[in-house]
Amino acid sequence: MTASPLARRPAVRALLNDRPKDLLVIAGLGTPAYDLFDAGDHDGNFYLWGAMGGAAMMGLGLAIAQPRRPVLVLTGDGEALMGLGALSTVAAQRPANLTVAVLDNGHFGETGMQQSHTSLGTDLPAVAAACGFAWTATATDEASLRTLAPKLAAGSGPGFIRIVVGSEPLPKTLPTRDGAYLKNRFRANLGLTPA
Repeated sequence: MTASPLARRPAVRALLNDRPKDLLVIAGLGTPAYDLFDAGDHDGNFYLWGAMGGAAMMGLGLAIAQPRRPVLVLTGDGEALMGLGALSTVAAQRPANLTVAVLDNGHFGETGMQQSHTSLGTDLPAVAAACGFAWTATATDEASLRTLAPKLAAGSGPGFIRIVVGSEPLPKTLPTRDGAYLKNRFRANLGLTPA
């Protein structure tokens, strides 16, 4: 971790400041969903509630099903560590339109703030690169995030961004927990009928 990590909510806002109109975002369980919602709710956002470890794989499926639309997975270091095999699967499928961004505070935020393996030496961008991601980056300031933001729509993926953020507690800004509403809203954004 760096000496002065980014504040997580301004970091997410900086990454999505010039959000491509057609960007689809899958938010992992817990705090990443709150951060995405705080950055601005959007019909192209899908917030996972209770699907720990599923964000990267859902993003992969979406990227394959919607190859003309950029897809961003926004998740935490705990979920990324839980699903390291997902990184191998993403790299094997090589979706050019997928970026996985990990908010890395070095802690398991949803289970009591125990140190995560990223605090203990696991280098997630190196893991993603070893799996075969087309590009990886680490963002430690808002300027680097703004530089990386255009890559979300560049079609040069799969890409992986580690965003080094602080571990300070923040008030929860909760998106709706109505799963049927979120599903139907997201499907409508894709041009599909409600199911």
